[in-house]
Amino acid sequence: MGAGFKFGVGGAAAAVGRIAPIVVAAMVLVMLGQPLVARGEVRELSWEDLTPEGWDPFAGLEELRGRDVQGLADDSAEAQRLMSIYEDAIRSAPVVDELDGQEVELPGFVVPLDFEGTRTFEFLLVPFFGACIHVPPPPPNQIVFVKTATGYPLKSLFETVTVTGVISTRAHQNGVGDAGYTMQATLVEPL
Repeated sequence: MGAGFKFGVGGAAAAVGRIAPIVVAAMVLVMLGQPLVARGEVRELSWEDLTPEGWDPFAGLEELRGRDVQGLADDSAEAQRLMSIYEDAIRSAPVVDELDGQEVELPGFVVPLDFEGTRTFEFLLVPFFGACIHVPPPPPNQIVFVKTATGYPLKSLFETVTVTGVISTRAHQNGVGDAGYTMQATLVEPL
């Protein structure tokens, strides 16, 4: 016998007898879809938690403060110059590195990117309605790119959802709004 195996046939039967209830319990949990390992705590986030402490979202926008831009034509050289200043400033928005890899829950609005019918499989989660659609997008640290394997049946763009999953500080760029975070959703539900 190998090292550590000092029992005979009777000892082996006793060992199997002690292990069998554990194996049966594990099989039942697997059949019920329960995890074998206790799930870590899900951290409830607010949108403020996605911005580093002390970050000034208006840094670099001094030239835009107090400007009346309503009278500018969208295609004017001045409007284009000011929009470029705005875009450069928001692209530099830092993320909170400590969030990387944590299981979190975050409420927000859905901006669908990839969908079949009304079921969306990829979307941007944003803090307020209309972000990325009707107004310039928020800074990347206020946009989360979400992927879900099962999709979410979106009923309305006005619907607020809560997304649970593992968040990453990996950025995602697209034409609608650049996200400073990505998340693989395990649960998306209406709030």
